[in-house]
Amino acid sequence: MAGLINFEDEKEVKEFLDNLGMEYSFQCYKEKDPEGCQRLADYLEGVKKNYESTAQVLKHNCETNGHGESCYKLGAYHITGKGGVTECLKSAYSCFMRSCSAGGKKFTDACHNVGLLAHDGRAMDGEPDLTTARQYYEKACAGGFAPSCFNLSALFIEGNSKGLAPDMTQALKYANRACELGHVWGCANASRMYKLGDGTEKDEKKAEELKDRARMLHSTEKERQLKFGE
Repeated sequence: MAGLINFEDEKEVKEFLDNLGMEYSFQCYKEKDPEGCQRLADYLEGVKKNYESTAQVLKHNCETNGHGESCYKLGAYHITGKGGVTECLKSAYSCFMRSCSAGGKKFTDACHNVGLLAHDGRAMDGEPDLTTARQYYEKACAGGFAPSCFNLSALFIEGNSKGLAPDMTQALKYANRACELGHVWGCANASRMYKLGDGTEKDEKKAEELKDRARMLHSTEKERQLKFGE
């Protein structure tokens, strides 16, 4: 459409949005553009609120094109059964695995979710798989996803009876990385470890520095929540 859209004109806006949907559909199914399919899915979800059609496009773009963001969103749909897809953690797990392998904007989120589902065990016939959890947390942490770094730290603090021995040096490493990425509990745990000498020599100065950072992050988060609630 030529010219600017008058967004106060309901008819003109509707025409614009309908044309946008047709354009994205053409990109997806005629030009076979995976990014066009993702735009179509976002349009159907965000503009049309048609979650069933959204799920169909996501399924096509994930299974046919291997598009990481579509696989991630399809996994999220399987978590709750949104859009008429089967509510199934195993299906969600499979989608997140594909998204993690494919890369893209949701790469770290997807890898983290694989870690969570393996750690929890509900997608693994009720038996936690800490080896897989660790592997995918490591991928997400390397990509700068703070919650995965924190979960790795917790894994190494706790260990388990199936081959993952407690390792406080590794626990401190990942707590520090989580803290660097802005995770308040990563800072708190690292502070405590320096104070007690877990995984390192005792360092009261470092412990206080990390405690102060944890307090600052906590305060910032509270302010953000207050502003959001206004």
